[in-house]
Amino acid sequence: MWRAGLIALAVVLGAGLVVHTVLAQNPPMPHPPMQGGQMPMQHGGMHEMHMQRMQQMGGPRMPGQDAFGAIAEVVQMLDADPATDWSKVNLERLRQHLIDMNEVVLRADVKQTPVPGGLSMEVTGSGRTEQAIRAMVIPHAGELDRLPLYTAKAEPMPGGVRLTVTSKTPDDAKAVARVRALGFIGLLTAGAHHGPHHLAMAKGEAFGHGH
Repeated sequence: MWRAGLIALAVVLGAGLVVHTVLAQNPPMPHPPMQGGQMPMQHGGMHEMHMQRMQQMGGPRMPGQDAFGAIAEVVQMLDADPATDWSKVNLERLRQHLIDMNEVVLRADVKQTPVPGGLSMEVTGSGRTEQAIRAMVIPHAGELDRLPLYTAKAEPMPGGVRLTVTSKTPDDAKAVARVRALGFIGLLTAGAHHGPHHLAMAKGEAFGHGH
């Protein structure tokens, strides 16, 4: 009997030694320090603390969608301007214009043909795309024509608009090559009026393009 007791005691002591060794090699993760001597947080509290730290560090800054980001930027500018007349603000008008921009940039069909001094572009589509082409391209031709580099005109055609842009220095081969290289989409970006146009549109003011 006494031998059996000695064996049992040895097993218990051996198990204790194994547990001590494992704990020494893999100590438990300490709880994050708490303020005011509070007990460690449960999972919900840990999540809340994590979110607070993320906010302090600065969360994601990209809006996730370009039109959303453009409108958000305008809203910030309106909020920052004490002279904003909120009774005239029309963000839906700006949203519709941004939809038109999306239609023209991504859905319009463009056939480009070199002409003396520049380029002729037939910009066509159907449905909302055709409407967007007429709303954007015809007024933009006037903006291009006011710039020192280009002579531009837009003519309605079945399904859209024919835009013709030539260099104001047609004997300058580099200037003409630039017009042709820019093509429809490059010329559509010309000028610094887009940002002010969007802000004026949101404020309910008349500015350049239709809508």
